[in-house]
Amino acid sequence: MQAADITGLIASYVYVFAVLMAGEALGRFVFHGSTAFTRKFVHIGVGLWVVGTVALFKTWQAAVIPPLTFIVINYISYRRDIFKAMESADKANLGTVYFPVAFALIIALCWGKPAVVVAGLMPMTWGDALAAVVGGQWGRHRYGVLARNKSWEGSAAMLAASFGSMALALAAFGVAGGTAVWVALLTAIIATLVEAVTPLGLDNLSVPIMSALLLWLMV
Repeated sequence: MQAADITGLIASYVYVFAVLMAGEALGRFVFHGSTAFTRKFVHIGVGLWVVGTVALFKTWQAAVIPPLTFIVINYISYRRDIFKAMESADKANLGTVYFPVAFALIIALCWGKPAVVVAGLMPMTWGDALAAVVGGQWGRHRYGVLARNKSWEGSAAMLAASFGSMALALAAFGVAGGTAVWVALLTAIIATLVEAVTPLGLDNLSVPIMSALLLWLMV
């Protein structure tokens, strides 16, 4: 294993556990046990580590080790409620386990295209998180798809945040401005539709994998 990969491994665990501890502290001392915000704080914080992943690691074989580890850690936390800041009261929702699965798959399959690796995780990192916040706080116009209670406000936030974060990620990793905009817009529309119809936390799998696949084909 290369020295850069060892550095990447150490940085990954330090960063993710720091995000988890910050989420725990926020939940305990600021939000007094409420996880409505802390789950999204952890969600965004961990998702953003994809930038550190492509910047630090030299090989995908080393880069997948942290997300594979957190599949196990997150499942244990899900069963035993260890990291309360990221857990949902809905025990049918395994979203915290599905997200590192998607993270690992995207790294393994798309490593040759760092723009795709980073941008592919943005609809779940920013889009889904802000959709939940906006929909929960300001969602007044509801609709149901496959028995899910969604809001147009939340879906609009998903679309806007996905588009903006993907366009920035693509441009930052060398995709031409015009291409970054139309690719991000098309992918954001499809990601929003996928999120609207995917049940039981499986959107943490379906949205990033579908996004990365579309980006791989277009970039």
